[in-house]
Amino acid sequence: MNPRLEARLLETRRQFFARGKSALGYATLASLLGDSFLGPTAATASERPLLPHFPPKAKHVIYLHMVGGPAQMDLYDYKPTMKEWYDKDLPDSIRKGQRLTTMTSGQARFAIAPSRFQFSQVGQNGFWMNAETLPWTAKCVDDMCFIRSLHTEAINHEPAICHMQTGNQVTGRPCIGSWVSYGLGSLNQNLPTFVVLVAEPSNREQLQAISGRLWSSGFLSGEHAGVSFRSGGDPILFINNPPGVPAELRRAQLDGLSQLNQLAFRELGDPETHTRIQQFEMAFRMQSSVPELTDLKRESEATYQLYGDDARKPGTFAYTCLLARRLIERGTRFVQVYHNNWDHHSNVAGRMPSQCRDVDQATYALIQDLKARGLFDETLIIWGGEFGRTIYSQGGLSRQNYGRDHHPRCFSMWMAGGGAKGGVVYGETDDFSYNIVKDPVHVRDFHATILHLLGINHERFSYKYQGLDNRLTGVEEAHPIKALLA
Repeated sequence: MNPRLEARLLETRRQFFARGKSALGYATLASLLGDSFLGPTAATASERPLLPHFPPKAKHVIYLHMVGGPAQMDLYDYKPTMKEWYDKDLPDSIRKGQRLTTMTSGQARFAIAPSRFQFSQVGQNGFWMNAETLPWTAKCVDDMCFIRSLHTEAINHEPAICHMQTGNQVTGRPCIGSWVSYGLGSLNQNLPTFVVLVAEPSNREQLQAISGRLWSSGFLSGEHAGVSFRSGGDPILFINNPPGVPAELRRAQLDGLSQLNQLAFRELGDPETHTRIQQFEMAFRMQSSVPELTDLKRESEATYQLYGDDARKPGTFAYTCLLARRLIERGTRFVQVYHNNWDHHSNVAGRMPSQCRDVDQATYALIQDLKARGLFDETLIIWGGEFGRTIYSQGGLSRQNYGRDHHPRCFSMWMAGGGAKGGVVYGETDDFSYNIVKDPVHVRDFHATILHLLGINHERFSYKYQGLDNRLTGVEEAHPIKALLA
């Protein structure tokens, strides 16, 4: 709970009147200075905690979520000894009775499928990765810190994505972007604090469902929910006034509507009424700011060459990354990007290269672009999925192709910029990329690390709801991973 608010609720009548002796002077000053005194978010300032707790490394976040769960042993967790295990059964001593999904629980065998891709040593520290399908990413590994030992309890997509995005496997709780919006507020009153972009993959064999539940504000005020931009047409529905409705008429309508909502608030006291007023005002301001934001034709030819030809096509991952940079440049606090079709139950040989082509050059370009504009050091970039994949094959197996099932025991992610320590590899898995053997990182530890980079102590960052002080990291012990901090 906000310590100041708690103190005021507990203060005595004598303390209240003593504190209020200067209230008349404050009221006079506020009436003279208007919004410059109270600020444009004064209506919600009382609910915002006292943050940051300490000087932050990052001011912004771009979270690149690969929906479906990328196969760690095909990308960043090199396991050369698996070549000797081709088509041999996964030992029971490795599996240790792990529960399986219904997609492989009926298999007669769990045959080992070594990665078919070429791994190389890259960067100053000789980091092993799949540079065959990620050649652009290989050029900037020294800017990244890799975590090979993430783990989760969730084995299916819905609870796993929800866990990674909200800290809980049950839907209905605030996502990370909403927590950051609630805690740190806006840097640009003309754009949303938290924006969601859904990129269209070039291959669409096995898409997972993505919906607004993933960027919900949960029990936080509705103003902290993510604003989803569409991949084609108008970025936001009804962002433009209909024909025959000038801006002056729209302004008059909103003023009248605001007065009616204020009457409703005085009568019912519902805080969501204030949220509604603020969202209407935000929408009005966005009518002028969003068209300029999404007019990517103003970008230079050098920028398009950096991101690649796909950056000219609305909805592609490259286009989305370029738009994410423009949002960060204009003060958006948190940008959540989703890229689908990483659920590789089959045809890894056909789908993994196309997925990597979608994200590879654009990811490199995003890092270089942020660097060139002086935004890299204050922008935390996150890349990863909701869980990993199995070393054993799902379905048919050949040396050239195979499938992989869900695997929650270990998976890989990376961070860059925003105070993340480049060139670091944290955590270690066994030869089968099946169990963690060193430095495990739970999802809540990962969340605690993100908050720490934003200057937030996760143990002191909560919101009282239904009598409980709720946190992104939950009630179990969690720790920021200090080895990942620059």
